Amino acid sequence: MILPYNLFMLAVDLLAIWLLRRQQRLVAWCALMLGVGTVAAVLGILLALKFENVFGVPRLWCFGVILHGSALLLATTVLWRKRHPWFSIAAALTALAILAAGADAFLIEPYWLEVTHYRIASAKIRRPVRIVLVADIQADSIGPYERETLRRAMDEKPDILLFAGDYLQSPPRQHSALQRELRQALLDAHVSKVPAFAVQGNVDYYRNDHWKSPFDETGVTAIDQTTSFELPDLDLTCLGLYHSFDPRAIVPRNHSDRFHLVVGHVPNFALGYADADLLLAGHTHGGQFQLPGIGPLVDNCSVPRRWASGLTHLSDNRTLIVSRGVGMERGYAPRIRFCSRPELAVIDLVPAEPSHTGNARH
Repeated sequence: MILPYNLFMLAVDLLAIWLLRRQQRLVAWCALMLGVGTVAAVLGILLALKFENVFGVPRLWCFGVILHGSALLLATTVLWRKRHPWFSIAAALTALAILAAGADAFLIEPYWLEVTHYRIASAKIRRPVRIVLVADIQADSIGPYERETLRRAMDEKPDILLFAGDYLQSPPRQHSALQRELRQALLDAHVSKVPAFAVQGNVDYYRNDHWKSPFDETGVTAIDQTTSFELPDLDLTCLGLYHSFDPRAIVPRNHSDRFHLVVGHVPNFALGYADADLLLAGHTHGGQFQLPGIGPLVDNCSVPRRWASGLTHLSDNRTLIVSRGVGMERGYAPRIRFCSRPELAVIDLVPAEPSHTGNARH
């Protein structure tokens, strides 16, 4: 739908530029921009919902704002430079700001990986344990960025490596080839050197256990049903996909004196009661698009928006960490990140005196 949308909007742009030349009053300019914006928004909704899905709406809107909005602002700069010089300068600066934001969102941030470190002290931890959380690779090709991300995960020297779902997002005909490529990337990163576990994500919709194929022979234990493991330093519970989606989920603790870590794809389970010291999730991408001072506009889950990324203190000395993920939404969605860099989460669990149990720092 990109080509029809942009061709139609090009015709609208040409009409708008013709009107800009004939009518150079500020009130008329505001009315014209409002009209063009309304056409761009409604057309994006109609085309995306008719021929794609809801994720296609923001993709077409991005073209409307970045390409067509900037074009009309620059046209205003040229056509009104004599009659309204200060307004022309403001229009030019606005257009440049939009283009710069678009370049950042499409070309820079999606591949500007941030390694975020968290420190959690607990009397239930006997020796330091480092956990690296890789969430939402969500790739439609396995390229240098994906390989470098896995390499950097291993460079952090984890004691436990966790994958929080959503590994590949591509047309079905490409699944098998991509699964082989991801498996090879995992092998090349030597993930078998540490205990590693993977839970299912909501784009891992392959029939039966086919989503687990990339982890075959890599040493990664892939989990599709809620399963608990007694590891040397802590208890680990990996949630099944639908269990993590459940805002009324109850996750019991097997040993009251051992640190309990729960990982699921969607953070909704944090709204229920997971009897655990640390809860880990992905899925939200941190909203993938955030506004400074406001945060994510959409987080695609049931938890409060302020929980959509980073560290949150819950009741009963529990801590929730939601990763922004290392990839982004594919398919019909716009492939952007804005004020929400991809994230590799590194969590250090360290011993603490009993009076400091539950202390967490970012």
